[in-house]
Amino acid sequence: MAIVREFPRTVRELEHIEIPMPDGCLLAARVWLPKDAEDHPVPAVLEYIPYRKSDFTFPRDAGTAPYIAGHGYAYVRLDLRGAGDSEGAMLDEYTPQELQDGADAIAWLAEQAWCTGAIGMIGISWGGFNGLQVAALNPPALKAVITCCSTDDRYADDIHYMGGALLGEQLSWASIMFGRNTLPPDPRNVGERWRRDWMRRLEESGLWLKNWLEHQTRDSFWKHGSVCENFDDVQVPVYAVSGWADGYCRSVFRLMENLKGPRKGLVGPWAHTYPHIGRPGPAINFLDEEIRWWDRWLKGEENGVMDEPRLRIFMQDHAEPKSVYEEREGRWVAEPSWPSPNVRPRHFYLSRDGRLADMPSDERMEPLSICSPLTVGLAAGKWCSYARAGDQPVDQRADDAGSLVFETAPLDEPFEMAGDAALDLVFECDRPDAIVAVRLSDVAPDGAATRVSYGLFNLTHRESHEFPEKLEPGKRTTVTVPFKHVAQHFRRGHRIRLSISTNYFPLAWPSPEPVTLTVHPGECALRLPERTPSPDDDALEPFGESRLAGFTTLETMEPANASWHVVHDLGKGTTRIDIVEDRGKTRFTDNGLVMSGRGTETYGFTGNDHGSAYGEAAWSFDFARKDWMIRTETWTRLTSDAKVFRIEAKLSAFDGETLVKELTWDERIPRNHV
Repeated sequence: MAIVREFPRTVRELEHIEIPMPDGCLLAARVWLPKDAEDHPVPAVLEYIPYRKSDFTFPRDAGTAPYIAGHGYAYVRLDLRGAGDSEGAMLDEYTPQELQDGADAIAWLAEQAWCTGAIGMIGISWGGFNGLQVAALNPPALKAVITCCSTDDRYADDIHYMGGALLGEQLSWASIMFGRNTLPPDPRNVGERWRRDWMRRLEESGLWLKNWLEHQTRDSFWKHGSVCENFDDVQVPVYAVSGWADGYCRSVFRLMENLKGPRKGLVGPWAHTYPHIGRPGPAINFLDEEIRWWDRWLKGEENGVMDEPRLRIFMQDHAEPKSVYEEREGRWVAEPSWPSPNVRPRHFYLSRDGRLADMPSDERMEPLSICSPLTVGLAAGKWCSYARAGDQPVDQRADDAGSLVFETAPLDEPFEMAGDAALDLVFECDRPDAIVAVRLSDVAPDGAATRVSYGLFNLTHRESHEFPEKLEPGKRTTVTVPFKHVAQHFRRGHRIRLSISTNYFPLAWPSPEPVTLTVHPGECALRLPERTPSPDDDALEPFGESRLAGFTTLETMEPANASWHVVHDLGKGTTRIDIVEDRGKTRFTDNGLVMSGRGTETYGFTGNDHGSAYGEAAWSFDFARKDWMIRTETWTRLTSDAKVFRIEAKLSAFDGETLVKELTWDERIPRNHV
């Protein structure tokens, strides 16, 4: 990684400005722009997120924003209403108010003396979501979007549900926002209103996990903000970016397929992060790639960025299974469009003796049954990896022991795939509610199994995510289970393995009771998207070494660390997963702010009792300056029985050592085919 401190234009920083909304609410922004921008105006690039421009995101922003500004742009980091230093309260994700505020902020930026009137939006995760969603409103000054690690479909492809199955990540993410929503503005920026705003946030932000669990099907709650409802609403050029270890890679392919306007796609090996700081590596020089995009669409320069392949993806090579990678081996490949003319489905057929063959068998096959223990899923990692220890899948052999397994003979020749695999599954089930998890693994000659991709499907959603229907026990049923997209090279001598299970906890919440799935292997087929190498692959220009702007305003007082432990108590028959994300303690040397944060997640169960499954998540945050000190603590517990989910939660906020607010919740929400 190269650190850059000199740019074509000298940069100045506006640490705190306030953008008025039509209703009088003030949204807080941090802006980097050329010193001479008022004499020589520039386009603006907006990142619009709730993650606190003055502290949480500042270390990242300081490495990115000056670089973009130094190349002739104003980089604007705007806090959402009710977050960071902005006024108001934040009631949920992607509300109509949030999106309208974004459009109004764009209009305000376009009118500033230092702005040419052309605006782009960039963001990762939340900012990638609302970049697409604001674009769908068509504010006149918005000319282009870069959306990273985001989705076009808030129900089917977000952190809440996958294939209609409830993700454990829903609890995790809800608890993170529960904690962050308790934090006040910084009085250094907003003065005495910090306390008023803090009290309002504590009272009004609410329990988002309850909101999300009250919508277990694809209803209007999730359709709002899902641009897949009408792709034609997005008319500006879009550059969509993600990584294979990220939870959101699938949306890149749908956007390339369904948007009508200018578009590009990029998928690397990365987890949930920007490509210039991407892990697993290789990180790339994405900041210059970003500038090329803005130069074309915000400045009108014909620089050839749209003459390149529409989609560029990283073809991963084999890697030994482990929970965190610094680098992944592989190569970049080019696709002219999606669907790609270089990709064709290749069918593999299941047999009763566990073979995965090129040709279907003529012999009559008896069915195979599986009732997976709750331990299947302990090797799964997280739905969305942040490249932290434990959150990527480890060796799959333990999970495979509780699954139906089918695999090829050792490959005579290498095999490459790119895109979305699918399993056509014919089965009977003994219960009305059930999920199925399917996994694709690269099995090395020594037997180690590296998960390549996976899929989850709530079998009551076989006809519709909006209108699920109970299964009829004993009735033969056919579903197609989609896998996550991936590009993978299988080496000669390796084997391709398919695994099928009825549990995948804690990545997916268990069905109401244990399920036995009876599979008819002779009627099932696995479809893999086989890719033929293209001459365009070798013509790709390298991205080059990652670059960052240099900054020196932070001091690490205590290092961050992360851990992931699985504990089996053989005496009690219990299993527990303990996850720690300790962000350490950091001091801002320019203003004296000291901040720290620590999160824990615990998931567990007893034996194979589905009613014993639970998840707990807690966060604590501390902010201090010599004349100011606050601390907040949040805790959430999710349990269920066959009929209801139960949420217990607690919030405590301290000003110094004084408890100023304490709230508790105990909510019960009926299960709806989940």
